Amino acid sequence: MYVDRVLETCIYADDLAAVETFYSEVLGLTAFSRVEGRHVFFRCGQAVFLIFNPARTVVAEGAIPVPVHGTRGESHVAFAMQPDEIDAWQEHLAQHGVEIETEIAWPSGGYSLYFRDPAGNSVELATPQTWGV
Repeated sequence: MYVDRVLETCIYADDLAAVETFYSEVLGLTAFSRVEGRHVFFRCGQAVFLIFNPARTVVAEGAIPVPVHGTRGESHVAFAMQPDEIDAWQEHLAQHGVEIETEIAWPSGGYSLYFRDPAGNSVELATPQTWGV
């Protein structure tokens, strides 16, 4: 038995409206679920990207008994980009006023762009070669 991919990943943010705008407008993700003050969920290829308000996920609520979870502080998420999209992503981020914090050309042949979302989370756009994929 083994898992074959990540189905969902999540980060946390206090200002859900700001991060929803950021991930929709800057990264082009489509929100498919939101509960005011609690979460916003996005489609990301065949996976989902979840953003929770940490103050609300440390409290059990709702009809479905999901275990209490949550964290505080900055976290990290990486999204895939193709090697021939690097220049276009650099320009796209600049047009949206997003400052690239770091760019790394990896020994594996991969390339990463690092920047921050409105909650301070580290967001990475990486080519699959970064992980030998």
